[in-house]
Amino acid sequence: MTPSLALAVAGGVLIAAGTYLLLERSLMRILAGVMLAGNGVNLLFLVAAGPAGLGPIVGTPEDEISDPLPQAMVLTAIVISLATSAFLLAMSYRSFQLEGHDEVADDVEDAIVRRRAEADLSSEAYVELTPEEQPDTESGGRSGRADD
Repeated sequence: MTPSLALAVAGGVLIAAGTYLLLERSLMRILAGVMLAGNGVNLLFLVAAGPAGLGPIVGTPEDEISDPLPQAMVLTAIVISLATSAFLLAMSYRSFQLEGHDEVADDVEDAIVRRRAEADLSSEAYVELTPEEQPDTESGGRSGRADD
């Protein structure tokens, strides 16, 4: 039995929808995006693991046994996504209690960095040095004279 193309496409759609929701400002949409993307990755992981097989019972031929590692990893990922979802849900609830909404605000430091970058781009004081004008980095910036 080969992996189903429909399951692979469904996993890709889940990841795409999750990525779209992660780019929103609402923490509830970010939570839904994390959950969708996680479920999409888990689905793709199980599809890539190969066909289903029998349990590893003594006496079963090796070629009929399914690999338990991908299933164990997906179970671990489910537990991690549950904890992450609980944390984001608590953070969203607390944000709604304090501010009346659950939107993520712009960071003040990011705005400062953006303004500095725009000022550097519009500044005419910056002049690019030619290779001859560049300081000598091999001698530590010294010209090589003894009196330096």
